[in-house]
Amino acid sequence: MKLSLPDFLTSNERSSTASYERSSTVRTRREGAVLHVELNAPASGNAVTEAMLDELLDIVAVPDPEVRVLVLGAAGDDFCLGGDRTEFGQWLEEDPAGRGIRVAGEKARRVCEALSGGRAVTIARVQGKAVGAGFALALACDLRVGAENASFRLPELALGLPTAWGGLLPRLIHEVGAARVRELILTGRAFGAGEARELSVLQRVVPEAELDDAVAAWAKPVVRRPEAALRVTKALLNSYAAATRLADPSFLDAELMASVAAATRRSPAGGNGTGGSHS
Repeated sequence: MKLSLPDFLTSNERSSTASYERSSTVRTRREGAVLHVELNAPASGNAVTEAMLDELLDIVAVPDPEVRVLVLGAAGDDFCLGGDRTEFGQWLEEDPAGRGIRVAGEKARRVCEALSGGRAVTIARVQGKAVGAGFALALACDLRVGAENASFRLPELALGLPTAWGGLLPRLIHEVGAARVRELILTGRAFGAGEARELSVLQRVVPEAELDDAVAAWAKPVVRRPEAALRVTKALLNSYAAATRLADPSFLDAELMASVAAATRRSPAGGNGTGGSHS
């Protein structure tokens, strides 16, 4: 029996040119002080794999100090349909205790922390669906603009899993509010761009053809700000936001995900998340 679940990301090319540099699942394009990072697996809906996480870590974990703005986007119709559930099931087949899930979960945490806590201002450029891990990646960014066709969903509970990936839950509760988050997670319903803006999941919604213009409108003034002031201001914003949280146990995400996935796999009733390539 194979279990399905939301998955993880990677990237590992850095470019100083205006054209995209290709890697297996992530592309990068450098325009002055702006680095565009694009999830590039459209055939799978940009499903997050461990390889994608490794590539992303190579880009965001040791950032270029000359980059002031990092734009996270995606190729194809959808931003990210979540994790690669086939890979997730393979990890459990290889090690029913969930070691592979723990390793990838720790990489996911590091990617999201680098996006939210790094010195560069990060902008999520979202079109189509952002599901599970894709939702977490977008939410880790400082600024988030979505196309009018953007939609979001957290399906983990229906797959027999906790909402524990990349530190998503504490950030979502802080940005949206506990009551609304409770409803979104327990029902697993999808919601569109308009509601996402009302919830502060998105700060701006535009027609899909205007996404690049909206990103540029944010990036242009940011790159003109003095580097030291920009870096300290982002650190202050993150520090004050963290101070309002009573607890942030996101370092336990990988352990929680692995433990529950292993328990669900052992349960005779735990097969409702099988099949499929992404959440």
